[in-house]
Amino acid sequence: MKYENLAQEIVEKVGGEANINSLTHCITRLRFKLKDESKADTEFLKNHDEIVTVMQSSGQYQVVIGNHVPDVYDAITKVTHLDSANDDQSQEKGSGNILNRFIDLISGIFQPILGILAAAGMIKGFSALFLALGWLTESSGTYQILFALGDALFYFFPVFLGFTAAKKFGSNHFIGMAIGAAIVYPTLVSAMEFGAKGVHTLFGGTIFEVESNLSFLGIPVISMNYTSSVIPIIVAIYFASILERKLKRIIPDVVKTFFVPFFTLLIIVPITFIVIGTISSWVANWIGSGAINIYGLSPILAGLLLGAFWQVFVIFGIHWGLVAIMINNVSTSGYDIINPLIFAASFAQTGIVIGLFLKTKNTKLKSISLPAAISGIFGVTEPAIYGVTLPRKKLFIYSCIISGLFSGFIGFAGTKMYFMGGLGIFGYTTFIGESGLNFAFWATIIASLLAVLVSSIVGYLVHSDKNEQEVQATAPESEQKKDDAKNNASSASVDEAITEPKDDFIVSPVSGEMKNLELVDDPVFSSLAMGKGIAIKPSSDTIIAPFEATVESLFPTGHAIGL
Repeated sequence: MKYENLAQEIVEKVGGEANINSLTHCITRLRFKLKDESKADTEFLKNHDEIVTVMQSSGQYQVVIGNHVPDVYDAITKVTHLDSANDDQSQEKGSGNILNRFIDLISGIFQPILGILAAAGMIKGFSALFLALGWLTESSGTYQILFALGDALFYFFPVFLGFTAAKKFGSNHFIGMAIGAAIVYPTLVSAMEFGAKGVHTLFGGTIFEVESNLSFLGIPVISMNYTSSVIPIIVAIYFASILERKLKRIIPDVVKTFFVPFFTLLIIVPITFIVIGTISSWVANWIGSGAINIYGLSPILAGLLLGAFWQVFVIFGIHWGLVAIMINNVSTSGYDIINPLIFAASFAQTGIVIGLFLKTKNTKLKSISLPAAISGIFGVTEPAIYGVTLPRKKLFIYSCIISGLFSGFIGFAGTKMYFMGGLGIFGYTTFIGESGLNFAFWATIIASLLAVLVSSIVGYLVHSDKNEQEVQATAPESEQKKDDAKNNASSASVDEAITEPKDDFIVSPVSGEMKNLELVDDPVFSSLAMGKGIAIKPSSDTIIAPFEATVESLFPTGHAIGL
């Protein structure tokens, strides 16, 4: 198994399997809930070659891995018993303040479906693009199949949320799916369409005036369309999980397997149609309307602020609250105005990293920045943030400023997102509405490309390899300390600032990590046959004379220089 060793190290360094309450993952992070975070060896994990960094936020211990995090997660579940334990994670009592618990709830429900959500959105986006370009028509079979493929997840969204919400609340996953399927059952959706025969008006003359086409045991069922909805199913599953646990305590084991789901569905589904769905739909609509009204006060200012602070929100994990509002806006209003305002953020981060990559001569920094830039193009910015820009604070600040400026321009253009879709360059198609490729669409593309260009120039001009000494000096632990634990050899960084002594001295000819010469994989040197000395693992490809000298000999291979 490719990541078995890494998985075992991570589990060991977070305090062992016994210290783990639960484990989930998002696009780039392993998200642990630990019983005692003080037992985790955070510095070891932060300085691990295969780990970007560690974040402790929102009651979670987050190990940032990168795009291959699903593979590492699978490896951990195979070397532990965490996979089955995760199903019961929500039965533990919530900890932390209300904000942390809310973010944990939202991320736990939406994280598992982000991949398929993005994939479906990309298919839907390309369908809209092909239609706008005239390559397909609405009557063509190809378009109809592609549209169905992309739209099916959004139409039956409550079924998917029913599963993830049930898992988060510690309920039966399939009960959650059954409740979600019931509220979007096509026959009921058609029966509750406004204007159908037999419409009754409820709460007439008030702000709550609604229509009712159906009744259950004589009780009117308010006409609501739950397809693509978000909040109603989450609230319904919450109450279902409470009822299910109570039923498990009173129903005999011999009939528990089928009677618990039977009574849970029989009670919760009608209550959802009559009460839960109605109230939660009103709340969802109010949230959507509120977000749109606030945006309407000043789209430019909203873009400046959201664009500038979005990456900060990502660092602390509080962006999940806004992600939930985005999805809710699409389901209630048919579009979202928040996502376009943060769209330029990933492009600004990516541009900074590209500029740094082109400027630096530091081979280690180049090896980090190139994959980070590639990830950023596709909207995944954690490698860029934690591996490159955040340790170099000025670059991170510049990326936020540039993001804010171009996000303000997108706000001015009035761009809307019409469905959830891919990240980065795959997000462009989500801005194609019924009007096709309009001004707002092109303005968003131009703004994002300019964000990359401007931030690349800024990154190139601002970065200096001389500052890498400061970056390494402020790091919590040098990477070499991990090698010490493995080979019990002394080592030290030669990038740190050196105070010149009074006596004669020799400075390091190259930046890098100092190693014990006896550990070098070359018996000529490790045996000390050539004399005592040190070995340096270089972090750049520039070698300078360690003192004023004349080159007396130079081997043809360039592997040795005599001074």
